[in-house]
Amino acid sequence: MKQFLKKIQTEDWVVVAASTIILALTLICPQWMPQMPALLVEGEDFIKAGLMFLFVAAITVICQCLLGRKKPFRVVLPLVAVFVISLLAQVVSQIGIVKEYGFEAVFFSVIFGLLIRNVWHVPDWMKPAIQGELYIKIGVVCLGATILFNDVMKSGMYGLLQACIVILCVWFTAYFISRRFGVDQSTAMILSSGVSICGVSACITASKVAGGDDRKLSYIISLVLIIVVPMIYLMPWLARTILPLFFDDAQTVNEIAGAWIGGTIDTTSGVAASSEMLGDVAQSNAVIIKATQNVLIGVVAFFIALYMSAQTGDGKRRMPSPAIVWEKFPKFIIGFVLASLVFSLFQMNDLFVLNGSETKIAKTMSTVFFSLAFVCIGLDTRLKDIISKENRRPLWAFLLAQTFNIVFTFVIAVVLFGLLKN
Repeated sequence: MKQFLKKIQTEDWVVVAASTIILALTLICPQWMPQMPALLVEGEDFIKAGLMFLFVAAITVICQCLLGRKKPFRVVLPLVAVFVISLLAQVVSQIGIVKEYGFEAVFFSVIFGLLIRNVWHVPDWMKPAIQGELYIKIGVVCLGATILFNDVMKSGMYGLLQACIVILCVWFTAYFISRRFGVDQSTAMILSSGVSICGVSACITASKVAGGDDRKLSYIISLVLIIVVPMIYLMPWLARTILPLFFDDAQTVNEIAGAWIGGTIDTTSGVAASSEMLGDVAQSNAVIIKATQNVLIGVVAFFIALYMSAQTGDGKRRMPSPAIVWEKFPKFIIGFVLASLVFSLFQMNDLFVLNGSETKIAKTMSTVFFSLAFVCIGLDTRLKDIISKENRRPLWAFLLAQTFNIVFTFVIAVVLFGLLKN
């Protein structure tokens, strides 16, 4: 029994346990779950922030206890500082002009963490709360509850077909380009997942599966969130300029435009903002296509994990046995898949009356833990690591892969939604 407990006393299994607590509470008593305030203006906003901190602190302490850490409560005081920084990032991301440009809270979490680490210094008392990997994994599992298989059904055969074709072709093309530019294997997998699936969430998931460097992960996420800004305005302009040259029907043009935007812009918020400029039809199609791609995060993560389990210590390939796959497979991905499956089944079979609030709460929890994680990454990263010469290669690989994504997804959207569907 002791040996069994020792085997499951790992961070991945502890993350699954902690995330199960969060998601179970979300299903059982959603009305009692804490909320993250958008702004800090009224007294009620500060109360919400305080309740959210207490919830996050409780989950963190539970994780410390399950991991067998001594003095688990010593993490609470330094966590106050990390939480305040993440809260500030959340508030800044909700400012009108910032929100309009599509910058997310995780971007500012990294920036604020980097500023503190590089302009001043991180005091010793704060270091126990710098647990970026733990928070990222909890965020990934909570993210699974927001990815519902019903979204695939909404997009129909053409949406699912586009998502599969685009992810498959763009992922391998981006990976090939990255490797040709001399990008290391794990970073290439993170970059490819971000370009082909859905930006931040896919990057984070792929990084934890592929064993990527957190510093390089934060760099790629920064690229995603910066490049998405001009794309929000560029894509509608391209759609209005190019598509009427090929199609006369406005409905068809909007459907293709939505599919094109949904398949190329790397953040869900960016997709919604960009497609809104083209009307309801384009926006609906774009958001559904993006949601369909999001569902496939777990599939891609599984195959990355399977591939990585076949690697030996010297980088050579071997035939992965079930035991080796199980040993090396990141267990928190099991939590991600189960969360998606359970929430999807509950919604489809009315086992719980899901009115949308439960998935919104899960999304809030995912965002909160991601934001905490990237504050920690920023606090643990020297700025010269981010702007080093070796990071120029991922930059050029990302830009070239995104260009291919735009052109290839245009062709697929035209064929599926312009020629076959209509």
